[in-house]
Amino acid sequence: MKQYEKVIGLEVHVELNTNTKIFCGCSTKFGAKPNSQTCPVCMAMPGTLPVLNEKVVKHAVAVGLATNCRISEFSRFDRKNYFYPDNPQNYQISQLYMPICHDGYVEVETDCGMKRIGIHEIHMEEDAGKLIHDDKTGCSLIDFNRAGVPLIEIVSEPDMSSADEVIAYLEKLRLIIKYLGVSDCKLNEGSMRADVNISVREVSCNGEKMPYGTRTEMKNLNSFRAIRHAIENEASRQIEVIENGGHVIMETRRWDEENGKSYPMRSKEDSKDYRYFPDPDLMPLILSKEYINKVAENRPEFREEKIARYVNEYKIPKYDAGILTLNVAMTGIFEETVKLCGLPKKVSNWLLGETMRLIKESETDPEDINVSPEKLSTIIKMCENGSINNTVAKEVFEKVFYENTDPEEYIKTNNLLMESKKEELASIIDTVLSENGKSVDDYRNGKDRAFGFLVGQVMKATKGKANPAVINKLLMEKLKS
Repeated sequence: MKQYEKVIGLEVHVELNTNTKIFCGCSTKFGAKPNSQTCPVCMAMPGTLPVLNEKVVKHAVAVGLATNCRISEFSRFDRKNYFYPDNPQNYQISQLYMPICHDGYVEVETDCGMKRIGIHEIHMEEDAGKLIHDDKTGCSLIDFNRAGVPLIEIVSEPDMSSADEVIAYLEKLRLIIKYLGVSDCKLNEGSMRADVNISVREVSCNGEKMPYGTRTEMKNLNSFRAIRHAIENEASRQIEVIENGGHVIMETRRWDEENGKSYPMRSKEDSKDYRYFPDPDLMPLILSKEYINKVAENRPEFREEKIARYVNEYKIPKYDAGILTLNVAMTGIFEETVKLCGLPKKVSNWLLGETMRLIKESETDPEDINVSPEKLSTIIKMCENGSINNTVAKEVFEKVFYENTDPEEYIKTNNLLMESKKEELASIIDTVLSENGKSVDDYRNGKDRAFGFLVGQVMKATKGKANPAVINKLLMEKLKS
């Protein structure tokens, strides 16, 4: 039986988090009333002229530098001509001939070790509007708020050969971009979108690389799960076509996640079909070496550097550092909390333990967790100085996580401060011992488990507020007397 391998390249569109659109002053805020964030420029009214948003350029250069691209000191914008109902201009301002970034790469970890995925180019462009399909009426509505929102498109080389490599590449890109702070990269909101170009080719028995097969482009992929399913499905479909004596057609296909199938949308366009030409309303973009160097100087500390620093500076395990740095928001909470309480391992334990548990239970995006470093630091310090025990600390933290409660106020209001007065605890212990004579005899006869039971009874009697260390000491003294 013939063996086939996948050949995959990606076109990743990333919405940049500027306050205004790429060529006009309209807001880019997500979720606004339909068609409330438009103006004559982004609606392409006659006589209007685009003006380039400098922050878009800065963000594009930052992403290019972080992905080892060469930055073009001279680039320009082109018009990509096509008619779709969500495009008010009937053309899109993009960059074909002279993109701002080119010839880069990122390295991803695979089962076979590190692999370099080439980046052909990164170019700036404007987004189109959004079609909203109403299945009940059979009508389609258009929201032009997204028209003119700034995008960068990151075009990879066809260097990936599995869904795992694609996901690893996307995760690496997303983490880089989120560390840079230029986009939130939320697939569910469309601020990061990936079109997958995939083909299959026969694996040669002598190891020689066979020619590329005919590729198709998969659209409507708004989650890593959908991307994985679409790749596996499309590769199987193409292999089946070839095995049955047919020919794969170069086309754009729409992925239907609900039914687990893809459907043809249109034949795949080539650049000549778009009739590209330089945009006559925009001057070429010229960047000085000083400008590029200034952007480079302002680069943040990326994940690999943070991991090394956390291990060396905070003395936490590399595994802990690796998990913490997978999320930008988590690193911020970690570092600020450590500054406040000076207990890095304790902070790491709370973030990787209780925080991750509550994130999973509540299905919260880690970027949206509602835990301030000040409140987490307060809980950790109160737990460390014996003001509250670990059980109470977890209860308080859950209140902080879900309701942004003030921990000290909650502890005071609910009378949760740990009881450490020896006289009061001694009286409670005497009562527990008198009511559990059998367990006392068991312990004195060598059954150590009975001690744990007696501790539990004291904790129960104090409603969990007693200091375990004090209980253990007093209880041991009384049992030995």
